[in-house]
Amino acid sequence: MYPRYLPRLRPERLIAAGRVVLAASSLFAVWLDPLEPTRHPDLAYALLAAYLGYSVVIVAIAYSFDAPVGRWRVTTLVLDLAFFSLLSSFTTGPTSPFFAYFVFAMVCATMRWQWRGALWTAVSSLGAYLLVGFYFARFVAEPIFDLQTFIIRGVYLAVVAVLLGYLGAHEWQVLRELSLLAEWPQGVAESEETLVKEALEYAAAALAVPRACLALSDPDEPWQRLAVWSHGTIRWQRLPGATPLVSAALAHSSFICADLESPTPTVRGGPASRFPADQAPPLDPALRRAVPATAVLGVPLRGETFTGWLFFFDRPGMTSDHLLLGEVLGGLVTARLDHFSLIGQLRESAATDQRIRLARDLHDGVLQAFTGVALRLAAVRRLLDTDPAAARTALDEAQRLITSEQRDLRFFIQELKPAAAGPPGTSDGVAGRVAELAGRMEREWDLKVELDTGGLPAGISEPMTREIYHVVREALVNAVRHGGSTEVRVTLAGASGRQVAISVADNGRGFPFKGRYSADVLAAMNEGPRNLRERVAACGGTLVIESSPAGARLDIVLPAAGA
Repeated sequence: MYPRYLPRLRPERLIAAGRVVLAASSLFAVWLDPLEPTRHPDLAYALLAAYLGYSVVIVAIAYSFDAPVGRWRVTTLVLDLAFFSLLSSFTTGPTSPFFAYFVFAMVCATMRWQWRGALWTAVSSLGAYLLVGFYFARFVAEPIFDLQTFIIRGVYLAVVAVLLGYLGAHEWQVLRELSLLAEWPQGVAESEETLVKEALEYAAAALAVPRACLALSDPDEPWQRLAVWSHGTIRWQRLPGATPLVSAALAHSSFICADLESPTPTVRGGPASRFPADQAPPLDPALRRAVPATAVLGVPLRGETFTGWLFFFDRPGMTSDHLLLGEVLGGLVTARLDHFSLIGQLRESAATDQRIRLARDLHDGVLQAFTGVALRLAAVRRLLDTDPAAARTALDEAQRLITSEQRDLRFFIQELKPAAAGPPGTSDGVAGRVAELAGRMEREWDLKVELDTGGLPAGISEPMTREIYHVVREALVNAVRHGGSTEVRVTLAGASGRQVAISVADNGRGFPFKGRYSADVLAAMNEGPRNLRERVAACGGTLVIESSPAGARLDIVLPAAGA
């Protein structure tokens, strides 16, 4: 896998600035030493001056753009090599003091393409150098060609190319590791098994190991779980008991051991690690049997919701240089597992809250109503013999109450179904769902609902869309059931600070209290709709109720992007 993020801008700017420094210093050097160059001095000075001007133009372009344009890198490298060859030809050839320019070209190629650039530019530079040497040895009549100097400089150029190749290979490896870290999986996995397999695959690829293992400990379980990844496949197994997987001296430190099969394995750790020479074997025998290996890199994992170990096995040439990368990968794995666990807890908490809210609604509404029906039926039994007319009236009232509660149950069932919302970032979802609610209230409760949603702001989140729907539903049900309302006006509009203002005004008989009060005052008075107060408070909103014999008005303000 070749690293991403190429071409890069910073190396191009550094190369452009270095080119200017090289050209300017060369002109200054030949000005200080008038004896150089000895062949075609006027032409050599002109070439250096032209190259300085070219370098200034290139550095201006490099600092004017956000990224290299087109074949910029290849074109500038070819021009550099052509100029260096030409300058050597018009000075003293293989013994020219400008021989160092070829080294500059190889350094530039290494910065751009790592070891591949160093290799091909070295071949090109050596070829150009040999051609210049051949030209001077064969066609230049002046006795300025020194074969010994030519050979020494050629070997010097080859040695520099090898060193730069190693440097390029090191940078390529660093870029490769950074690319894999940048591509670390995001989002929430479908299951823990999928998450662990994905995380181990990326971690193993970053460290280039054939096998990796994730060990998870749960204090509530009498075993440890192992997920062993090997060449694209994963298997799960359990180790009995809570036996530590590593020796006590390594319990809290990352470590590396390249000779596990040795009778006295050598263990290395971070700068702060201190391991006794006579320590126990680094890995527990049970883990060794589960994952046979000759070398291991271990990283302890200490998350918010779990503890465990991340092991990498049998990387060729594993050294302590890989320890830092292993710790970075361990931190990413820990964060991903914590994220998955916390998301699961949030989902469970949300489901629990919804169940509690539904239970409270059923208790305060349907169950209390059925209790009233039971009392009415008990009274009917007493009246059947003494006052049949009153018994029939009581039965009719019980029937109406059961029908009313049947409608409430239908609303509860409707709430449990997923509702279609509008596109994200728009208010269509709120308007559509509240309009649907108003229509059902009119059909099933014989209630006239006047709805105005024209002032809704954009960007209302889907969770807050659901909360607005529930708030309006509870307000309408309270108005018709407890207030005896026949007409209700509902207004939804934007408020300051990215909020939604909800107003529900009815023509019923109002609440037992009279006047205008906030939710806090009503809670202290133990008055008003408790469920509605708690729902608004949970959303971070405010509630004010005005009640009179002519009806009630609820003014509610909710955040537009709440959770």
